[in-house]
Amino acid sequence: MDTGADSGTGGMELDDSRGGFLKCFGCQVKLFREAAGLTQAQLGALVGYSEAQVAAVEQGRRIPKPDLIDAIDRAVGARGVLKAMKKEVAKARYPSFFQRYAELEAQAAELHAYDNHVIKGLLQTEDYARAVFTMWRPLLGEEVIEQRVAARMERQKLFARRPAPLLSFVIEEQALRRPVGGHNVLRGQLEQLLLFGHERNVEIQVMPTERVQHAGLGGAFTLIHLPDQRRIGYMEVQEASILYSEPKKVSPLEATYGVLRAQALTPSDSLAFIEKLLGEL
Repeated sequence: MDTGADSGTGGMELDDSRGGFLKCFGCQVKLFREAAGLTQAQLGALVGYSEAQVAAVEQGRRIPKPDLIDAIDRAVGARGVLKAMKKEVAKARYPSFFQRYAELEAQAAELHAYDNHVIKGLLQTEDYARAVFTMWRPLLGEEVIEQRVAARMERQKLFARRPAPLLSFVIEEQALRRPVGGHNVLRGQLEQLLLFGHERNVEIQVMPTERVQHAGLGGAFTLIHLPDQRRIGYMEVQEASILYSEPKKVSPLEATYGVLRAQALTPSDSLAFIEKLLGEL
């Protein structure tokens, strides 16, 4: 199961290194703002944010989106200094253990994933993702929840990237039936799966609960094939994760995934199954 990061969980607050960087970035914003002779309220008005939101950025409590960084850079005359830090700011959206995976995922030529508890984060709607983070224990603050949701939605740019990566997902039936966030949220999530599943570069397969033979009892995992032919395996549980790059570790996961795809419903039958579930809601 992917924690904090991908599928479902993700309760880590900002760790010391990420929190320190955001405070440093916030100080830079404040220095440029003051040099430009602007109050927090005036800067907020220029970039479409409230005074409180600008204050939160300057204090390192809020992770600004890339377009906000661009807007602030222009408004305070930073001449690209703030823009140059966008990549590092973006990393701070994720738990430290997930940052390297997020970088690899964005580069993927192929990505293949098996999930058995909740629908994979890369496929989640905004409402579904928000429901997942809201249910996390210990409870997350509203600001942290919104940061996590925004980061998750940002990752979905992978679907629109060109050249298009080859993406496949095997999802347990029980994950498709669990009404995370309520039936309306689940309905929207299933509708999004149908949209993704009709893309030429995306294949979604459902693993029926009634299957007697099942190769995935060891838990969820993700496989990434990079453009340079490297193959990566990734697994999470709670707040721990591991990336494998050695063939002796990745090859068994690839073999397992191949069997899982053979045991699951075909892509076309899976989409029909999801349509049937929608009809039951």
